[in-house]
Amino acid sequence: MFEFELTGADGRARAGVFRTPHAELLTPVFAPVGTAATVKALTPAQLHELGATLVLSNTYHLYLRPGDEVVRDLGGLHAFMHWPGPMLTDSGGFQVFSLAETRTIDDDGVTFKSHLDGSLHRFTPEKSIAIQENLGADIVMAFDECAPPLDRDYNRRALDRTHAWAERCVRAQTRRDQALFGIVQGGIFPDLREESARFLTALDLPGYAIGGLAVGETKQQMHATLEVVEPMLPAHKPRYLMGVGSPEDLVNGVARGIDIFDCVLPTRLARNGAALTRAGRLTMTNAQFARDPLPVEPGCACYCCAHFTRAYVRHLLQAKEILGATLLTIHNVHLMLTLMREMRAAILDQTFTQYAENFLAHYSSVEAAAAH
Repeated sequence: MFEFELTGADGRARAGVFRTPHAELLTPVFAPVGTAATVKALTPAQLHELGATLVLSNTYHLYLRPGDEVVRDLGGLHAFMHWPGPMLTDSGGFQVFSLAETRTIDDDGVTFKSHLDGSLHRFTPEKSIAIQENLGADIVMAFDECAPPLDRDYNRRALDRTHAWAERCVRAQTRRDQALFGIVQGGIFPDLREESARFLTALDLPGYAIGGLAVGETKQQMHATLEVVEPMLPAHKPRYLMGVGSPEDLVNGVARGIDIFDCVLPTRLARNGAALTRAGRLTMTNAQFARDPLPVEPGCACYCCAHFTRAYVRHLLQAKEILGATLLTIHNVHLMLTLMREMRAAILDQTFTQYAENFLAHYSSVEAAAAH
């Protein structure tokens, strides 16, 4: 049911097809994040119009509210949120470690207090799998422990748990219409990453994720880690870089053999008044845009840029109108999905190296100069 076929390569960059119960995913692919069974500020119809093919939802958040059994009884995530395409759920591990007010970790699992109301809960590998089976996504993740990337001692201990928990997730899984991915951990330490990749690939899972990045390390350390892990992952299985998704990260990740990405960045920035462009970010609340008649990004074909000016978008943001967040979200998500389609085409045309060099040469990771 879950087959991954490589259809092209240019250096380490790969183009492929990942077959799931709900549709074929053309890779490389970016998944907008629908934390609570909705991509914030967008309808499913708008996502479809933008060309999204994969959406991520969050196990931790949906377990707490409305409850995974509610979602199950209403037909699973696809029916609940009216999204017909492939879906991915994370294991809840990252949120347990980053959002829970207090937590106690032991070899069996994690006890934590809800960030919503302080109520006490416990996640084990078996519990995480049971919740994800209730939610019903096409791709599900093994429960793991996400450690601070620069703390070797913590990563050493967390790795042993992550591996033991992955084995327990495999044993706990009952649904064969869900692809269980293992998560390679180990911080920025090459030997730990290699150990993790060896252990998890021996489980012969349908795909493999790389976790614990974009959480405090430098870009150079992230890239070095990907270069260690990528050769150790099987070429005939999809590779998923978790929670990483600025435009330059997508290009650098694809260049290092990554197939699947997700990130809250494009939607979160939009709600905070920032636009992603091919030159870098624009803070649309800046006074310089108050009378600007240009679209957010000249040359962009998204609905926002085709119909509205920077002055209008800034006005919406200043007036705290919901439409401002929607228009910027449309623009930001459109850019991410367009980049993925362009990179796939460049890989198939054997021009990816030139594409990546050109994009990175013109992109700024800080505030971009607005085009005029």
